[in-house]
Amino acid sequence: MSALKELVNYCDELLAVREYRDYCPNGLQVEGRGEVRRIVAGVSACQALLDEALARDADAVLVHHGWFWKGEGECITGIKRRRLKSLLDNDISLIAYHLPLDGHAELGNNAQLARRFGWSVDGRFGHGPFGGLSMWSELDEPLSANELAMSLGNELHREPLLIVGGTHPIKRLGWCSGAAQDGIEEAAALGLDAFISGEVSERTVHLARELGIHYLAIGHHASESDGVRALAEHLSQRFDIQSEFVDIPNPV
Repeated sequence: MSALKELVNYCDELLAVREYRDYCPNGLQVEGRGEVRRIVAGVSACQALLDEALARDADAVLVHHGWFWKGEGECITGIKRRRLKSLLDNDISLIAYHLPLDGHAELGNNAQLARRFGWSVDGRFGHGPFGGLSMWSELDEPLSANELAMSLGNELHREPLLIVGGTHPIKRLGWCSGAAQDGIEEAAALGLDAFISGEVSERTVHLARELGIHYLAIGHHASESDGVRALAEHLSQRFDIQSEFVDIPNPV
């Protein structure tokens, strides 16, 4: 068992929350009981994850996508009321880390993608502190666009969307999890051969073809599952608590 305040303060410092300008509050979003013995972690604080937390007798829910986003409605009604009620009625905390969990050099979503696929991190770029959220790697052996797509699909158990940007092999590869498709322009300017992200926009297809860079969309959810899982496991080792990652399937 560990004190909620100690746990959150540790995460805030570990993930360097103060260095980020984000679209939502990072850290403790809903305060529950003061002691934490079990955490349920997941990508997004949807009702299905909250229900799993209740069923598993969790004291806190740890997510990448929390609540209270800039620009959303301020009234506590409908879905927002039901979700909040699930936590407050059961004295469960909600802890969320968005951009800080994308950018962390070891536990972050992008670092975890590199670890999963065996890519070295040879540099960073894009928005955000510490050199940017996006990462790039010089591959040991060049791959064709189709070979890379197959490797990603086999590991993630979902077929990525491949936009072919030419006939060139992939030697220098960049990536950024989530909805970072607009990073393709900077990736091309850096001379990267391919760029991976979670989502794709209509304009991304034309940009990839005209910039001459391969683009692969592997799914927003799939690209951001490993960071919160890694953070939860780290907290279990650092504190006297139990943690469990619960995957709520999402095809996007």
